[in-house]
Amino acid sequence: MKDPAILPELLCPAGDLKRLQTVLFYGADAVYLGGTHLNLRSKAAGFDFESLPQALDLARRSKARVYFCLNAILPQKHLQKVRKYLELLAEIKPDGIIAADPGVISMAREHAPHIPLHLSTQAGTYNAPSARFWKEHGVDRVNLARELSLTDIREMSRQTGLPQLEMFVHGAMCMALSGHCLLSAHLNKRSANQGLCTHPCRFDYRARALALEERTRPGEITWQVWEEEGYSRIFSSQDLCLVRFLGWLRRQGISSIKIEGRMKSVSYLGVTTDVYRTALDDLARGDFRPGLYLEELASVSSRPLGSGFFLPANKIFSKPALESGRKKILASVEKKLGGQRWLVQVKSRWSRDMDLELVLPGLERPGLRQGDYLLEGINQEELQTAHSGQQVVLTTGNELVTEHLLLRRA
Repeated sequence: MKDPAILPELLCPAGDLKRLQTVLFYGADAVYLGGTHLNLRSKAAGFDFESLPQALDLARRSKARVYFCLNAILPQKHLQKVRKYLELLAEIKPDGIIAADPGVISMAREHAPHIPLHLSTQAGTYNAPSARFWKEHGVDRVNLARELSLTDIREMSRQTGLPQLEMFVHGAMCMALSGHCLLSAHLNKRSANQGLCTHPCRFDYRARALALEERTRPGEITWQVWEEEGYSRIFSSQDLCLVRFLGWLRRQGISSIKIEGRMKSVSYLGVTTDVYRTALDDLARGDFRPGLYLEELASVSSRPLGSGFFLPANKIFSKPALESGRKKILASVEKKLGGQRWLVQVKSRWSRDMDLELVLPGLERPGLRQGDYLLEGINQEELQTAHSGQQVVLTTGNELVTEHLLLRRA
């Protein structure tokens, strides 16, 4: 069992190179990423055979670990691709392989026996005997099922002979059993268990008529969906957020805390990684600030943040900031062009008369006033407004500006 005095590893998603660079900049201890196939985010760009070694090199220069996802539930026809991936992984040696399918785990032990195996949440590990079973079959770390309560987790953490325990602490909670869902396959003929989820649980629905009566309770409405007007996100109405409980998770000896979101925006990943990195560092110093963390997380959330199954009764900790009060991420800094000029990628409408905040690691947010920077187009024409998707040039003498930094409206 891990020493509870040691901080858990902060494990962050990296769906492509830009997301990888962002979470490394904001302090991830480890990243999980996938190839272009056979992982549960097949619509994310991922890393092909040529770019994967470069991704590992980039992470290792930041002293971060890399775990490769082969966690789809796979039919027979895909096993040849699995073998090719495992042959490459055996050569480049990531820090772990994340899998759920027993067949993939067996193949990994055969073709890459020197690489640690991590069991995906897709495998649904709910109890200590199950975790012990996987350890006996070569698994070094188990990601716990998302449906476990703090009581369940505490009881498991007290057991001996278990692999390392990892758990999700932040991100989407779909209407599924630890990720297993058939909604997407039913509606859009794209299976979530093959990495092709269209996220129908996040669609807006309008209740026309739904009232269910259970056989042994005649005359009584057992389940009812009711909506006064408009549309509602009734299947995925909130996100998980356990930032307030990091001290408790540390005391239980949880090895790794995981953020969901390989397809989330760079803006979301940067702020969320910064919050959890800072919270862990504050915890180590004895200066924990949960109110500040929730305020920052609300600024990039589109749904309420709650406890999920962790607490006996689900509790909402924070709601998304209103549009009028939201501090939008305006841009990310791509690279230095020379002197005081930086190439930036615009994320939201950016007017030249806006004051900015620099989203620095450690939840530092120094200001950059409108008079202290110049906004230009690629051809050096002065701009009054820049729009999402544009690349523009920022000129400023502020020495805190650096590559991968996020800029937001003050």
